Parts: sequence; C-alpha cells; structure tokens
Amino acid sequence: MKASVLHPPAPPTSTPRDFLLWGARLQWRTLAGGLVFGVAWMTSLALVPWAIGRGLDAGIVADDRQALLRWALILVALSAVIGITGAIRHWFAVQNWLDGAFRTIVVTDEAVTSRGQEIARQIPVGDVVSVSSTDMERIGGVYDTFARFCGAIVSYVVVAVLLLRQSVTTGLVVLIGAPVLLGLLSLIIKPLQRRQAQQREESGRLTTLGTDTVAGLRILRGIGGEAEFVGRYAAQSQHVRAAGVRVAGFQAALDASQTLLPGLFVVIVVWTGARSVLSGELSVGELVAFYGYATFMVFPLRTVTEMVEKSIRFRVAAGKVMSILRIQSDHPAGKADQVVDPSADLSDPASGARIPGGRLTAVVSARPEDSAELAGRLGRLGTESTVALCEIPLAELPIRQVRDLVLVNDPDSRLFSGTLREELSTGQAIDDDRLLKALDDAWARDVLLALPDGLDGHVEEKGRGFSGGQRQRLGLARALAADPHVLVLIEPTSAVDAHTEARIGASLAQSRRGRTTVVATVSPLLLQHTDHVVLLESGRAIASGRHAHLVRDNAAYRHIVLRGGDSE
Repeated sequence: MKASVLHPPAPPTSTPRDFLLWGARLQWRTLAGGLVFGVAWMTSLALVPWAIGRGLDAGIVADDRQALLRWALILVALSAVIGITGAIRHWFAVQNWLDGAFRTIVVTDEAVTSRGQEIARQIPVGDVVSVSSTDMERIGGVYDTFARFCGAIVSYVVVAVLLLRQSVTTGLVVLIGAPVLLGLLSLIIKPLQRRQAQQREESGRLTTLGTDTVAGLRILRGIGGEAEFVGRYAAQSQHVRAAGVRVAGFQAALDASQTLLPGLFVVIVVWTGARSVLSGELSVGELVAFYGYATFMVFPLRTVTEMVEKSIRFRVAAGKVMSILRIQSDHPAGKADQVVDPSADLSDPASGARIPGGRLTAVVSARPEDSAELAGRLGRLGTESTVALCEIPLAELPIRQVRDLVLVNDPDSRLFSGTLREELSTGQAIDDDRLLKALDDAWARDVLLALPDGLDGHVEEKGRGFSGGQRQRLGLARALAADPHVLVLIEPTSAVDAHTEARIGASLAQSRRGRTTVVATVSPLLLQHTDHVVLLESGRAIASGRHAHLVRDNAAYRHIVLRGGDSE
C-alpha cells in the first residue's frame, strides 16, 4: 500500500474543507485518473442520443445506407468506450474509497495511541469506535463519488451545448432548469445535515454505553445491576431511534426529490422538444435525440445530488475525526533523546520510593490502587510522572524513549486475534527460541501444547479460548519476550494457583537477573524470590529491605503479607 496511506502526514484540524483537500492532495493521482475516465465515460453516454438522432436523420429519414452504417459504427465505438472507461473509472472509484477510508483509520489510530488517556477523558469511547466503523466509510465515499461528479458536470455542459445548437429554447430550459433543481434540493439538505449530526451524537452515546456495560458485565452481575443498565441502554436506544426518525423524514424527502425533480425536468424538456418539432424547428431524429438527452440528464442530476448528500455526511464524519485529532497528548514529546543508564536506580518523589537498578523489587501495599499508581508513574502512564531514572525525570524524556526503556504489564493484559507467535512478538523481530523461553519462564508451555499448530496456532480475540490463568500467563510471557530494560508487573500471578505462582517467582528471578524488575504484589510466594521490597502506606514508602527482614521486624508488613498469604 502507498506510503501516503500507511504513513500520511499530519492532517489539518481547522475545517472539514481543509481535511478534504488534505486527503485529495495525498491521492491526487488516483483522483485524476478517476476524473479522466469518469469524464470520458459519462461524456460517451451523453453522446449516444446525439449519434442515434444523427443516424435516424442521415440514414433512415434520408434513406442513406452508407450514412446509416457509419453512424451505427460510431454507436459501436461509443459503446466500446463506455464499457472500457466505465470499468477503469470503477476501479479508480474503489481505490479512492479505500485510500480515503483507510487513511482516516490510520490517522485516528495514531491519535488514539499517541494521546494516551487524554482521549478517553475528553471523548466518549463510542465516538472513537464510530469513527472506525462508520465515519471512515463516509469520508471515503466523497472520494469515491468525485469522478462521477466531475463527469456529470462535463456531460451536462456537453448536452447543453448540443441542445443550444439545435434549439435555443430547449437548451435554455436545460441550462436554467438544472440549477433550479439543485436550489430546491438545498432546502432539504441543510436541515438534513443538522439532524444527521444529532443522530451521530446519540449513536455515539449508545455505543459508549454498550461498551461500558459489556466491560463491566461481571461487576454488574455481582451487584445485581443488569436491569438498571438494560433500562439505560433501552432509553438511549429510543433517543437514537427518535433521532433516526427525524433524519428519515428529510432523507426520504431527498431520495424522493432525486427521482421526482429530475423526472419533472425530463417531462419539461420532452414537452419543449415536441413543440419545437411541431413548429418545424427540430427534425424527427433531433426529437429522438432530445428525448435521449432528457432521459440521460436524470443520471448526472442524481449524481450531483448524491455528491451533495455524501458531502453532508463527510462534514459530519470529518468533524468527529478532527475532534479527536485536536486533542493534545498527555505525553508531550519533551526534549530530544537523552543518554541514560537503564540499569540506574529509579526514584519516585511522590511516594519517596527508590527502586534499585538491576534487581527484582516488590512493591507491597494494603491498598492495591497505591501500588498500581506507583507502577503507572514508573511507566509514565496516564498521570503526571515524578519518577526519575539516572536522576533524569521521565517527564523530560520523549515518550517514545520512555516506552523503549520501561514496559508496564497489568494483570488484565489484552490478547488480540492472530497466531500465538504474533501475540507474543507484538510486531518485533523475536526469534522462536526467545519466544519459547518466555513461555517457559511464564510457565505457559501448556498453552503452546494445547494449540495444534504450536506458535502458528490461532489465538481468538481477547483469548476467549483460554482460561483466566492462561491469559494472564500469556500476557506475562509477552512482556518477558519483549525483554525491556525496566519491567513493571502489576499482580502478575493473581489468577494462577499457588504451585504455579511459586514456579513463576523462581523463573522471574532467574530470567530477569541483572535487569530492573518491579512487581506489585502481596504474595509471599513471589516476595521470597525478590531482592528488595518497598512497603507503601497511604501511597508513601514507609519501609524497605529484604522480604525476610521485613516479615520479622515490621508488623505492618507482616500483617499485609500474612493476610495476603492466607488468602492465596
């Protein structure tokens, strides 16, 4: 695929018009190709009535067989041109649609992945989902219709010129009537645009509500809140339905107008042409040609109204895309890459914790959210980070450099659809031996053995075919395979049995030897394999040292760990 589609430059976020022109510049070659063949295709269609009329007058009315054969051959040639240019125009139309739609997905995905949690704080999840599922089609649709729209304009001019040469009155009817029709359609277009925007808003809220409900379904069942959320979803569905009904009225009026108004236009043109024949201004062949012109004119007029309709949908969709693109990242780029020692100590002034470099450190807290917040600061996730590495604040490093240095793995690591090899390597060039070792260190070899094709075995979306413990161990294996300089694990064994947990603790200490590793846990089966432990209370570090020493000398630590051990 072209670089302008896979890696497009930053789009403008000022107006939908600027966004449209930005995309047009990036795919101007296919747009130009579609324009050339679209104009050739529709102009050839417009010339068919002209050729038929001339053939009737010169061949049949004048009883000239040679003229009849000549015009018949011209019709055959026009038919061949129509077939060839129509097929090529359609190819360009599909290519333009795909480029415009996929580029929208690319820039939206880049914005979502680079803006961090700021996206979720400012825009409902449903709006983000709708961009990839609906809005990208509407944006691609404008580029798809562009070639036919240009062909419609040119063919309209060609027909008008032919009509004016044969009958000034009928030609003026065509030239004046078409803009009048478009003016009548504009009375419907403006309110339709407003109602489509309202429906898009309500649909986005419904998608957000459904996404939140599904994500918290287990919790809802636990507290018996399904009925409440079903009621909310039903109420929002009614809002979407009502908005859809409001759109449907104007949409039906527009669709009906696309048939009714061009039809009336045809009647007027034919009536005018018939009067011209009776007055002797037109011949029989020219009357037949006029009827063909009038019938043909329905096609470009419908194409113009289709372009107007898709432009409305484009404005609404582009507005949603640009609202995402306007959000500033909560991870500013910062300074250029700096030279840091990844094996140096990590310090967090917010909690007073110090993580020794090159060692396996555990973070223990009676409140799991305190440990998770410290882990988030260590990886510069979501909130402002005060953590420093090698005495250099992470906030002053480019986020890309931070991501290269630190990897944070939570207990609910998401699995995606694909092969097990793709799942573990995450797009990196990691050899099979390293992947297998990561599976062994995470004690997830049973997952590999359960797949008939091994590393090439298929993983279903979200790992539905695996148990909770298997999914958690695969997430851990993926983190170990990445082999980051600093690995932060949040409750990596919360879903596995005690026997497997003890084995994972021993493997983790061995496989990460010499690398900085932080584990947020209260499990003594993991703590016994650590080199260093930091105890948090109310988010502040109140003690640190070896696990065995803290168990013996610190009552608060002993209470947390023994209670955690009893609950395993």
